[in-house]
Amino acid sequence: MKVAVLGSGGMGGVHADVYTKLENVRLTGVCDVRIEQAEKLAARTGATAYSSFDRMLEEADFDVISIALPTYLHKEFAIKAAKAKKHIICEKPIALTAEDAKEMIAVCEDNGVRLFVGHVVRFFPDYANMKAALDSGKLGRPGVAHASRIGGHPGGWFADDSRSGGVILDLMIHDLDFLRSCFGEVSSVYALNAKKDTLDYALVTLHFDNGTIANVESNWGYPGPFHTKAEIAGSKGIIRANSLKSSSLQIAKQGSSNDPGASVVIPGSPGFRSPYELQLEHFLSCISDGGNPIVTADDALKALEVALAAKESIRTGKVVYMQGGRNQ
Repeated sequence: MKVAVLGSGGMGGVHADVYTKLENVRLTGVCDVRIEQAEKLAARTGATAYSSFDRMLEEADFDVISIALPTYLHKEFAIKAAKAKKHIICEKPIALTAEDAKEMIAVCEDNGVRLFVGHVVRFFPDYANMKAALDSGKLGRPGVAHASRIGGHPGGWFADDSRSGGVILDLMIHDLDFLRSCFGEVSSVYALNAKKDTLDYALVTLHFDNGTIANVESNWGYPGPFHTKAEIAGSKGIIRANSLKSSSLQIAKQGSSNDPGASVVIPGSPGFRSPYELQLEHFLSCISDGGNPIVTADDALKALEVALAAKESIRTGKVVYMQGGRNQ
């Protein structure tokens, strides 16, 4: 399968490097308006560099395009790629507005191409194992969840809400998507936000249709290392993940009458393959065999809608009830 990458920044480089490692995949082009950046990436990966996406469409031979551009450019180039009959792997969030996301999905469907969105947290071993434990019933009925994603402010275009959507749309959306994959549809959203200079901090409370309540925290501006934490508490136990610990996945099971006071901690394997490699390999496999992806474009739209509801709650100071939510 022949692939190309649009955008040669951090994520574009990640995508390009992964493609060079995958079997039966050939990276044929990398594109960036900053031609020097594209040429550096091309030299590293053996692809051809382009400064114009239109020219790459005309000259390069590829079936799939990775769109690793700033969020405000996703819609424009996804639609252009879809009309050129290219399958699309787009970085998250899918778009800045629900209307743009719906248009991207519709244009891809109309042109018979697949659209995948890079909610890569689904492919991190700790998070995948947390969901597997939940789905297996080991935790019992879920009640409360916590998630946090904290790091320094990325600066640049990220600092402009009109281009990035801020910390909720760009960073917290990872956890919003993951929690929705665990608990289903969200009924209501309440959010708080503190923003000043290089600080963008958000705290969001989600109420799910199944009764689970989740508190989600994200922070751009933390002076220490980037880190994530997650916890799901159910009627039979709690499972936790903490990226600051080398063995970050832990399951603490409640003791039974036959085993009083028992508490078992099971460290999870950090895994050896990059989650980005697992994700891109999975998406390409879905294109090859027509399979259903772990995370769909509709999932990406739903996560965006929850993130936008959080921003609306911040604006109004009120709870926002999701359309169709059971607890309206």
